[in-house]
Amino acid sequence: MQMKYFKFLLFIGFLGMLCSCGSDDDICESGEGTPRMKIRFKTFDTQKLKKVDTLYVYADYGSGKVDLGKKIQVDSVIVPLRVDDSPYTDLYFKTRINGNLSQVRVNYSTTATYVSPGCGIKKTYQNLNSVLVTNNPVLQLEAGQNQIENEDKTNLYLLF
Repeated sequence: MQMKYFKFLLFIGFLGMLCSCGSDDDICESGEGTPRMKIRFKTFDTQKLKKVDTLYVYADYGSGKVDLGKKIQVDSVIVPLRVDDSPYTDLYFKTRINGNLSQVRVNYSTTATYVSPGCGIKKTYQNLNSVLVTNNPVLQLEAGQNQIENEDKTNLYLLF
């Protein structure tokens, strides 16, 4: 009689495990999340695309500067923008560890779209407008695509 209950419980446990298997809804992949801003570099004199030998990138997400890392021999960087209701994100760039820091303020408007339980809300950015607040080493800005829907298109060019 006890073996019958044991088999029944085993069967119910197996059935419960089988039913709980579903899609990986908690993984936000295939570009469904909030896209980041793509930034490329140009030479100030010739306006031609260039690689930067060393670049330090920082962002202010509302609680002070966050170090986004040192990049070596890069022709572009992808930077996340603020996802709160702020209409701008301040980005900072320098080419030497003890060098000057350029400040770029990226202004935008956002829209939010629900994606899935795992991804949550996806923000898209429109009407991008960047202002060079502090120059050196960045000498000038050039606008790219003025909305961010994915990370394929360049949104801003920094001229060194």
